Amino acid sequence: MSGAGAPSLDVDLDGTGLNVTIIAGTWHDVITNGLIAGAQKALDEAHVTSTLVRVAGSFELPVVSKAALEAGADAVVALGVIIRGGTPHFEYVSDAATSGLTQVSIVTGKPVGFGVLTLDTEQQGLDRAGLPGSKEDKGREAAEAAVATAITLRDLRA
Repeated sequence: MSGAGAPSLDVDLDGTGLNVTIIAGTWHDVITNGLIAGAQKALDEAHVTSTLVRVAGSFELPVVSKAALEAGADAVVALGVIIRGGTPHFEYVSDAATSGLTQVSIVTGKPVGFGVLTLDTEQQGLDRAGLPGSKEDKGREAAEAAVATAITLRDLRA
């Protein structure tokens, strides 16, 4: 696992006035719940109003993210867990989620914090979920990226 080279946001994010929707799949609930907790904590610390929406899985993240952004959210934090199995299904779902979320961000002009873990093993997810003993908190990182980008866009448009 490489967390080396990860950016550090040196300033406190102040997202006062922003509305962010966390959209999370329901697969691998221990990992996903850790991601949600990390994202929620980061949003709370940034003074952001947030809502949690659960979807069936990572494949559904793009369409629900688009709907949330079109309904007025300033940003979305998309959280999911995809673990490689013995069939090509992993590649299809990973690509659909990644490409779909990228398209949503471009089409809406609003940020999507990408917190979809694509993993070979469950342990890799536990290491990244922000749980006690985890080495990383990808939920927090995705939320911080979404808020930082929303602030940048708000400033550019002002």
